[in-house]
Amino acid sequence: MRATTIGMPEAPTAPGLDRLTTILLLAFVGAVQLSIAAAQILLGVLLLCWIAGMVRDKSRPGAPTFFVALLAYAGITLISSIFSISPLESFIDDRQLLLFLIVPAVYDLARGHRASTATDVIVTVGGAAAAYGIVQYGMLHFDSLGQRPHGTLGHYMTYSGTLMLVIGVAAARLVFGTRDRVWPALVMPALVVALSLTLTRSAWVGACVAVGVLFILKDLRLLGLLPVVAALVFSLAPDSVTNRMVSMFDLRDPSNRDRLAMARTGSAMVRDYPLTGVGPAMIPKLYAQYRDPDAVQALNPHLHNVPLQIAAERGVPALAIWIAFIVVLIYGLFRVFRSERDQTLAAAGLAAIFGMLSAGLFEYNFGDSEFLMLFLVLVTLPFAAARRDDAAASTRA
Repeated sequence: MRATTIGMPEAPTAPGLDRLTTILLLAFVGAVQLSIAAAQILLGVLLLCWIAGMVRDKSRPGAPTFFVALLAYAGITLISSIFSISPLESFIDDRQLLLFLIVPAVYDLARGHRASTATDVIVTVGGAAAAYGIVQYGMLHFDSLGQRPHGTLGHYMTYSGTLMLVIGVAAARLVFGTRDRVWPALVMPALVVALSLTLTRSAWVGACVAVGVLFILKDLRLLGLLPVVAALVFSLAPDSVTNRMVSMFDLRDPSNRDRLAMARTGSAMVRDYPLTGVGPAMIPKLYAQYRDPDAVQALNPHLHNVPLQIAAERGVPALAIWIAFIVVLIYGLFRVFRSERDQTLAAAGLAAIFGMLSAGLFEYNFGDSEFLMLFLVLVTLPFAAARRDDAAASTRA
């Protein structure tokens, strides 16, 4: 058993059920970028079939080691909900913790070549979603800050976040892939253009960091390509995009001022509720009470910063556990990256983490269900793919 995984060996499932769960898995990873309702329905059916297979085969689920930290984070979230200013509302919001079951499910069901097939689906659906976003911008007048491209998803932040993750996957295929590079190369321009047109600066930063991490892993000299690509995008982009890029460095920009004010607001909440936070989903209820005098918006649903949001909602101990989850996850992926002949999936997982972390300094992406589902899939797939070696070792024994 690998040091990066936990679990028990399982008996093979019945071929019919195995085939069904594979189809459901691929449908789920594709639906995440298209419809939250469809993705959640498919995930529910997938989990039921996965559990049915384990019951039938009298097997136990496995999971990568980082899942232990993720469970600890779920546990401390529930404790925070007990001490919330409105426990019932917090517990209702905690239903998102069920998404963590994606990790053991993908780990069991996406073993070996299925993991690569799942990334094929993710890149293909991402390309289609990007094309639709470009159509929204060019033909349906989704071309301003008030109305931005959002694909088939409900919000441009969610759409841009998923595009950011798919860019990391496609770039990993281009940088580390030994075959099947043509399709990611064809899809990448659409992904970059669509992400640019969302005018979402946090996702821009995340995508640049994700690609930068891939370049560092491959060859540090490749970092020289990033400013070239940025200059090319800047020179070819419409005024709405270039103006938005320039605004990133303008402290007088209203959204920049509001984010600084949110940081002070969240810090005040942490000082008053350091151990358990104000409770999940309670930030909007207390925002007016703690609102910084320099804030632009009268109300914000969250603090647009992942670490600060976790500390304010769930307490400093929860933030410490979340950081531990990230550290264990990065360590595990680096081990897979160094041990596997095909480094593509592990590189894509690392790109997803660093993209999420950098974009998460300006947006609470870890709390976005669609983003979280795709993120958990991407960081679990490398561990699932590596299980082919475990199976081979068991056979030899």
